[in-house]
Amino acid sequence: MRAVDIIADKRDGKELSREELSFLIGGYVAGQIPDYQISAWAMAVFFKGMTPAEIAALTRVMLGSGAVIDLSGIPGPFIDKHSTGGVGDKTSLILAPMAAALGIRDPMMSGRALGHTGGTLDKLESIPGFRTNLSVDEFRSILAKDGFAMTGQTREVVPADRLLYALRDVTATVESIPLITASILAKKAAEGAEGLVFDVKYGSGAFMKEASRGEKLARSLADTGAAMGRRIIALLTGMDEPLGNMVGNFLEVEESLDCLEGAGLRGKPGPEDLMEVTLELGARMAVLGGKAEDAAAGRALCEECIAGGRPRELFLRNVKSQGGDPAQLLELRGKWRSPIVAEIRVPAGAGESAGGAKSGKNGGFDPLYIRRIDAWKVGSAAVALGVGRNRTEDPVSPTAGIQFHRKRGAAVKAGDPVMTVWSATEEGLAAALPRLEAAVEYGAEPPPPRKLVLKEITAEPAAAGPEGSASPAEPLTGPAKGGR
Repeated sequence: MRAVDIIADKRDGKELSREELSFLIGGYVAGQIPDYQISAWAMAVFFKGMTPAEIAALTRVMLGSGAVIDLSGIPGPFIDKHSTGGVGDKTSLILAPMAAALGIRDPMMSGRALGHTGGTLDKLESIPGFRTNLSVDEFRSILAKDGFAMTGQTREVVPADRLLYALRDVTATVESIPLITASILAKKAAEGAEGLVFDVKYGSGAFMKEASRGEKLARSLADTGAAMGRRIIALLTGMDEPLGNMVGNFLEVEESLDCLEGAGLRGKPGPEDLMEVTLELGARMAVLGGKAEDAAAGRALCEECIAGGRPRELFLRNVKSQGGDPAQLLELRGKWRSPIVAEIRVPAGAGESAGGAKSGKNGGFDPLYIRRIDAWKVGSAAVALGVGRNRTEDPVSPTAGIQFHRKRGAAVKAGDPVMTVWSATEEGLAAALPRLEAAVEYGAEPPPPRKLVLKEITAEPAAAGPEGSASPAEPLTGPAKGGR
């Protein structure tokens, strides 16, 4: 068997066997197959796709590349949530302690920034001293004590995905539905989760640009996860605009604390869009964990839980458990920022280009509204600021980022502040500002209401064949239209 023949078969649209995938992935993990051949295979998968049977086989091969965490002896239920990536998406930091407060254990294995999207591990590591490189014993101990633990992939657990995850980020193959599915489910199976809630995002700031592509990914995750014996609920959620008011690693930790203290909940000032998505995801975790009969009851339970303050206590306790200093975190809150700063304000000509009527009152145009803030442009600007990576070896800045003072639907006038921007370098700021200015769209009419949660997709565990799927359905394939 040769790697080049396997690559050629996939290039020509052929279905690969589990043996071929095991040879390819196993050889890559062992250092016998080089990056450039795996890159070629990943690009072939990107364009030619995989059948459901191939996806299940790839997932099992990746899972079998390393150790699986044994959670025996720790009382469950074990329910986790995973997002497919967005801009300003910090829901995991809120959900994990909230689920723990409900009596659900969340064994969360997360990733780093990928493309223009943020990474949970990068956010957590912006907390001074916080460790995400936990050993299996540490992971088990913290999970048992705090009700949740947040770790990255070790060399022992799913090493194939750890290597492929970084390679996809720099070879323009991130958006492949089969590779996303196998990557996510291999990690989730390895961490020991019994039930999974997926937040599958679509829109300009997501890897799936269109709702139809997002739904295909959600169904792929649900069907493959069920074939592997997991209960699955997937929500299809919008990512045309950044989620919440903060984009940046430490900034998003701060906003998570705000939310754990009730911001954006029950009429309190704060990021209502972030809380809407968080509560809907939390409601499904409550259902899978047996704490609520349906999503409505689960959401009410989550709201009561946050109002009681227990999730905040657990979050700070977990910071200490994973090496951070809660007191230092609270002391730095609102203060720790990169030194290079700028503001973006509503430009004087915004109303004219948006079709507003001239108003002598403010020397501008009235009325004027923010119609949209494009998530993709914000995400690419955040990478320039130092929030994310262009190369796998690039460091990220804990303190760079963006704070939105006004978002979609806000009535504004010329000169009003829209964003404050912090950068790690002058060059980064110079690159980011034009993108951020272009991200804001103004109009003479307020934007229509938007539905953040478009659809729910569920799947129950079912008997499966040796490859995890008996379906000969067409390959899930192709790049998202309109790309990045």
